[in-house]
Amino acid sequence: MPTHVPVFIVTTLLLAMLPGASQALMIRQALEGGQRTLRGTLAGNASGFLLWSTAAAAGLSAVLLASPTAYAVLRIAGGIVLMILGANTLRTARTTVSTRPTHEGGRRTGFAGGYLIGLSTNLGNPKAGVFAVSVLPQFVTEEGPVFLSTVALGALWALVSASWYMLLTWAVGRGRALVSQPAVMRGLRVTTGVVLLGLGAAVAAGF
Repeated sequence: MPTHVPVFIVTTLLLAMLPGASQALMIRQALEGGQRTLRGTLAGNASGFLLWSTAAAAGLSAVLLASPTAYAVLRIAGGIVLMILGANTLRTARTTVSTRPTHEGGRRTGFAGGYLIGLSTNLGNPKAGVFAVSVLPQFVTEEGPVFLSTVALGALWALVSASWYMLLTWAVGRGRALVSQPAVMRGLRVTTGVVLLGLGAAVAAGF
């Protein structure tokens, strides 16, 4: 069964808060796409997390049950990934943050179009794949239904990320000026980077 669920929630929340392609896309949809498109994008992004975790679980079940050494390697690798993300976040904290989306165009695509955009963006995000393969397994115990536990964590991952993006897009809609302030995003990056470094060290050490 899943273990350390509170830590997992914090970890996935911090990862969702990291500025990146998905965050830029959500802001774009909130400002230009309309509510139906935004809801579709949120659903597509969440579906991507479920697909990543299910694919990882399909191959990881046998590995985790057959080789404690492989499990330890994955745990250490997961900790390193988190620390790298934390270090990169701190390194870029001094850069100017822009909430301008990378792809322009205000055409409203509706729920289905938004879903496909959200899904493709998530599946094309290497950060999500690396997390699913190297970090997610260390939150699952070696006993019990490994496959189901991993998929359950994937569903929780999708829920946490969707909750953050809903809060973010709500804030964008309510106060674009506040969200766009570089100081706000810079503070978010510093906090996120420090916590990710600490979590990564704890994961790698097996705490």
